[in-house]
Amino acid sequence: MQVSIACTEHSLKGRNGDHVKQSSTSPSVVNAARAKFRTVAIIARSFGSFTPRHHISLKESTGKHTGMKYRNLGKSGLRNITNNSLCACVFQVAEQLMTIAYESGVNLFDTAEVYAAGKAEIILGNIIKKKCWRFVSCLIKSYFIFVLFTFKSTLIYFLFPGLKGSLQRLQLEYVDVVFANRPDSNTPMEEIVRAMTYVINQGMAMYWGTSRWTAMEIMEAYSVARQFNLIPPVCEQAEYHLFQREKVEVQLPELYHKIGVGAMTWSPLACGIITGKYENGIPESSRASMKSYQWLKDKIMSEDGRKQQAKLKELSHIAEKLGCTLPQLAVAWCLRNEGVSSVLLGTSNPEQLTENLGAIQVLPKMTSHIVSEIDHILGNRPYSKKDYRS
Repeated sequence: MQVSIACTEHSLKGRNGDHVKQSSTSPSVVNAARAKFRTVAIIARSFGSFTPRHHISLKESTGKHTGMKYRNLGKSGLRNITNNSLCACVFQVAEQLMTIAYESGVNLFDTAEVYAAGKAEIILGNIIKKKCWRFVSCLIKSYFIFVLFTFKSTLIYFLFPGLKGSLQRLQLEYVDVVFANRPDSNTPMEEIVRAMTYVINQGMAMYWGTSRWTAMEIMEAYSVARQFNLIPPVCEQAEYHLFQREKVEVQLPELYHKIGVGAMTWSPLACGIITGKYENGIPESSRASMKSYQWLKDKIMSEDGRKQQAKLKELSHIAEKLGCTLPQLAVAWCLRNEGVSSVLLGTSNPEQLTENLGAIQVLPKMTSHIVSEIDHILGNRPYSKKDYRS
């Protein structure tokens, strides 16, 4: 299960048991609901400005003690702030983490039917129902629940029963966004876009997004949607951290300006590499010590891995100067990119979660001088066509 610090302007009204259940959703109801969400989105404004041409004003969330701010998901009306994710198999641990997150302003939950074979969705749904969480104001705080699916074959219609099963486990009537994780090369793009459009028109989701798609594939989906009057994706989930920058900093900004696709990023700590715990080898209790993560161990022990650890040692001095930890610096560095709508971040205990939330307070310290220092140490800043022209 993943919990993300993010926001939409959507209300949970009608999701948690006191709603009137309907056996089906008429097109008029769905259209009215979507119109309502878009109307609310007019009031919602994003974090800072993506470029001088796209300036949007700032607005604080209700997580006052964390200083969280909200961002639009691409050019849609969905509201996000930074993200935090948690993996917990025990209900008590998950409830503790989710309570800390919720009370800190966290309002985005990212889950998938493949997480613990559906158990993550059951735990998430039970906690939301048990807590009876409501928003103090639907203009400030709301839920954003993602369901991630992978197209494993041309039988794309497995998506529908899969999503219905997820909704039942989550005890919800719909999700705000359903993600298509990696397009299937055997399935025509038109079929994928039609399937996602059908899901939305049936009232099972409000929007759809992509995960691990190339810029060309996203553009193709958008073109197909426009050609056949279908619904295009609103965002892409992409890996983004200190050592992985090209896609989020060069490719996705172009898509944002052209078609309004936002960026929701994941793995800001590079599977724990950026925490600094691998500086002196592989700890026995670490993820890299597990057999299923041999690839991570090989990556850390490689020549590039050793170079990364040397750079992290230099970055730790900057973190010390800013009065934060290295993970907080890494997360704040991701957030300083105003093209990023939200950041998905894994945590497994309250201490990690609290530390991750502290990155919000480091963000104002990420001045252009600090960012330049970090770029100088990393030596991997990607350049766009615009940079070359100038």
